[in-house]
Amino acid sequence: MQESLLEILCCPLDKHELELEDADRDDTDEIIGGDLVCTECGERYPIEDSIPNLLPPDMREETPA
Repeated sequence: MQESLLEILCCPLDKHELELEDADRDDTDEIIGGDLVCTECGERYPIEDSIPNLLPPDMREETPA
């Protein structure tokens, strides 16, 4: 995931901005892991293998893919 994507992503629950936390990056500075955190409600959305999981919490699977 490119960091520039943060400019267009928002929380699916309340449409507020997301901040990047605990980012893991590869050699090209692409974000490959970490969390996106809503600035309003505090909900966390994981980034795994460069893909942000923006499903609402009740729709996410408990086990990783």
